[in-house]
Amino acid sequence: MKTSPFAAVLALLTTLVLGTVLAPPALAHDTLKSSNPAKGAKVESLREVKLTFTATVRFPKVVVRTGDATYQDGKAAVDGPVVTQRVKDDLPPGEYVIAYRVVSSDGHPIEGEIPFTLEGTPEPSATPEASATDTGPASASAAPSPSETASALPESSPVAAEPAPDEGGSGGIPGWAWLVVGGLTGVGIGLFFSMRNKKQP
Repeated sequence: MKTSPFAAVLALLTTLVLGTVLAPPALAHDTLKSSNPAKGAKVESLREVKLTFTATVRFPKVVVRTGDATYQDGKAAVDGPVVTQRVKDDLPPGEYVIAYRVVSSDGHPIEGEIPFTLEGTPEPSATPEASATDTGPASASAAPSPSETASALPESSPVAAEPAPDEGGSGGIPGWAWLVVGGLTGVGIGLFFSMRNKKQP
């Protein structure tokens, strides 16, 4: 039985189309689906790293590093497509990289790096009430008491009390001067009347 050229070409095209459609699933490799922290993420704290792949993986290896220092704690644990790696406590803030390597379900190795930033937890700032409470006692203790102020002043030298002005004086003339003047005036008046009486017949 002879085959027409048209039938042969149609069969060849069918084979090529089916091969193109069915080949990708058979040749596709497992890949990383998601990560926590995500690529380029900024986190305040970190306890563990979690990587999720599109299929079950084996022989996981995960390193959390910054510069030359590494901070992974123990070995990575795998549960089907999920790989979990614990990290050390009290990681310093900075830029980190998660480097991983696993073996996919078809035996193909998968590896890559995920950068992220650890910002750390910000310290709470002091509230105005706390500041006022802290500075209040200090201000009160810093202010000297009246007794301390009086004791701190240098002792002043005694000042002689100025004599009170004589009630009988005036214009700054001592009182005894007025008494003398008054006495002399009285004597003069007495002599005047005595001599006047003598001159009368």
